[in-house]
Amino acid sequence: MATLSRRERVIVGAGTVVALVVGGYLFLVEPLLMRARDAETLVPAREATLERRRRLVSQRPRLAEELAAVNERLGSEAARLLRGPTAPLAASELQKLLKELLPPGGVEVRTERVLPPADQQGLQEIGIELTLVGSIRDIVTALARLERTDRLLALKDVKIRAVAPGQPRDLLTTLTVVGYLLPGMGT
Repeated sequence: MATLSRRERVIVGAGTVVALVVGGYLFLVEPLLMRARDAETLVPAREATLERRRRLVSQRPRLAEELAAVNERLGSEAARLLRGPTAPLAASELQKLLKELLPPGGVEVRTERVLPPADQQGLQEIGIELTLVGSIRDIVTALARLERTDRLLALKDVKIRAVAPGQPRDLLTTLTVVGYLLPGMGT
């Protein structure tokens, strides 16, 4: 291998220095500049996120008060719900309640059917389908008593028809009455 002349060494050295400068720029400076540009574009979005979170944190006392008020109201309204740890026990309570609400001696219960429980936004809906026979006055009295009960009951379906064409005074009424149970509420 021949030795390089002074001029060749200067050219090789200058080329090496240029290669190191270009490589340093491409592999060190350019990535740092890209990161800085990316950080500049992210700063406003991160500031907005931080501001939203600060506002949310500042609302914490108000939200805690609202939660306490809602829990208190839920506790007071829970007395209107059916009691029982399970749906069958709640259905039994609903049957007992309906028999107490019907006018004595005026309405005859022909059929009674417990419907399967349905989930209604966190509450279990317990339904009973009743077929009643009675006069118009007795049926109206029964419906009025259902409406005035202190329990949270709803009529999902009402079908009223005459028992026989010759007896228009007696009505055959099919009611679907539902009550609500808070799962896990206990007895």
